[in-house]
Amino acid sequence: MPTATVAPPPTPPPTVPKNATVTDPALVKRAVKAAALGNAMEWFDFGVYSYIAVTLGKVFFPSGNPTTQLLSTFGAFAAAFLVRPLGGMVFGPLGDRVGRQKVLAVTMILMAAGTFAIGLIPSYASIGVGAPLLLLAARLVQGFSTGGEYAGAATFIAEYAPDKRRGFLGSWLEFGTLAGYIGGAGLVTVMTALLSTEDLLSWGWRIPFLIAGPMGIVGLYLRMRLEETPAFAAELEKAESSRPKVPLRRMIVGQWRALLLCVGLVLVFNVTDYMLLSYMPSYLTSELDYDETHGLLVVLGVMAVMMIVQPFAGALTDRVGRRPLIAAGCAGFLLLSVPAVLLIRQGSLFAVALGMGALGLLLVCFTAAMPSALPALFPTKVRYGSLSIGFNVSVSIFGGTTPLVVTALIGMTGNMMMPAYYMMAAAVIGGVAVWFMAESAGRPLPGSAPSLEAEDVRTGLPGHRARAAGAVPATGREGRRFAPER
Repeated sequence: MPTATVAPPPTPPPTVPKNATVTDPALVKRAVKAAALGNAMEWFDFGVYSYIAVTLGKVFFPSGNPTTQLLSTFGAFAAAFLVRPLGGMVFGPLGDRVGRQKVLAVTMILMAAGTFAIGLIPSYASIGVGAPLLLLAARLVQGFSTGGEYAGAATFIAEYAPDKRRGFLGSWLEFGTLAGYIGGAGLVTVMTALLSTEDLLSWGWRIPFLIAGPMGIVGLYLRMRLEETPAFAAELEKAESSRPKVPLRRMIVGQWRALLLCVGLVLVFNVTDYMLLSYMPSYLTSELDYDETHGLLVVLGVMAVMMIVQPFAGALTDRVGRRPLIAAGCAGFLLLSVPAVLLIRQGSLFAVALGMGALGLLLVCFTAAMPSALPALFPTKVRYGSLSIGFNVSVSIFGGTTPLVVTALIGMTGNMMMPAYYMMAAAVIGGVAVWFMAESAGRPLPGSAPSLEAEDVRTGLPGHRARAAGAVPATGREGRRFAPER
């Protein structure tokens, strides 16, 4: 008699945690695009300012000493970073109270206005000392608005992204950084090659700054079309429609450990970032007497390679974690900064490209991991505010001052290896911070419900099964959030 075969019991469908957020792919894509564009605009300005620093020094700070001109230009560059913590303390808590989307729209307007205004300022030859003062005022507006930009954009993407893809989606924020920087630096490179020195000094330098106006309008349009993040919408629900308000003291004292970790991580991230992207173009031309056009093209090539690698590195953080990649970057800068700078100092095109390329690939370890790692340090109620404060304090003290400090150290000591030593010191501090940070890959953000992909839920727990599990899709501006049936 043939034996009857018993079919194995069907595999039970995955359960959806109550109150889990189920992401809408279309909304996530729009959120990533809008956030990345704002970051691209910010770094378009930085790219222009860094690459045209020598020309700006001649326009706004006339002096017979090129080093003095460069120091004055970078001084105005660094001044904007002094007001970034103030902007963070204003926009960050505001973003935790009225919403991320509204504040990001305001920062976009201010950033575009500040950059556009620089292109309208008369030269020192026209109005004298008023010219550098107006430049400083425009830079302060930019710095104040930027104080709420990066933390808000990183928070926005992190709160929209599903837990298992937060690293990949967050990496597009820094993809926008590189795209903006390449756009600004590339435009300056083309202008330097096509325009005479006289034309560049008289009117050519204004063009990149004036482009910020149309860019700002496009960015504002994209951000105004966004919906509020599901995590913030959930906080509003908990507060029963009243705006959640957290004292500034609680954002600082109540988060002191996370803030210290944030400052350490941002320090190594931004010192190395500004060293490579903001300082190295001027280092090649003013300190090493390298051909200006070739030097700019090398740095642009390095950034193009970084852009290609960036999304893959972001996806890698979702598989292996944020900590391993950040730790690898710290170890790499500690061990390879001196060899890389020695290669750059050698002067040949191949050696400069190799040294800059090595630093660029190490920097990707930070640009790919930080946009998802930093928001995960703080709970939802204070995420925008605490991250804005910690991020901007660290950037202001250590990151934005990097070009000025390194230029001054070289002038004081005559030691051309100062860039390498500065990056190594930053890597040590970053290594200590990553040792103490917790892994966040694949896990819900603190204070937020689990965030799932819509396709996973649709195929694993469709229709009546979702209702049987006690979860139903919610609609409206809160996004597609799953909540218990009432």
